Amino acid sequence: QVQLVESGGGLVQTGGSLRLSCAASGFTFRNYVMSWYRQAPGKERDLVARISMAGGSTNYADSVKGRFTISRDNSKNTVYLQMNSLKPEDTAVYYCNANRLTVTYWGQGTQVTVSS
Repeated sequence: QVQLVESGGGLVQTGGSLRLSCAASGFTFRNYVMSWYRQAPGKERDLVARISMAGGSTNYADSVKGRFTISRDNSKNTVYLQMNSLKPEDTAVYYCNANRLTVTYWGQGTQVTVSS
């Protein structure tokens, strides 16, 4: 069955770094656009970063540009989110997303908490 398993979340101080990973299985990973979303308490789930199937194109939310980097390794069926210079407003549950045309898969989420 399809699985997206996020890992790497945790508690970090302002200015710190974390690297999230999302391991995919059960579908042809290289054929899917991969994204990271986040959802803070009481707020909507928002797009953080997106990467094309081959990894040659990326997009970022304005709030994370210059601090976060999305990447993927199609040989390992894994997408990453390197998060640097973290701020308290980055605190949220981070979700991995796979999309191809009308098909979308979600991971279970990983909590990221940035203390001030």
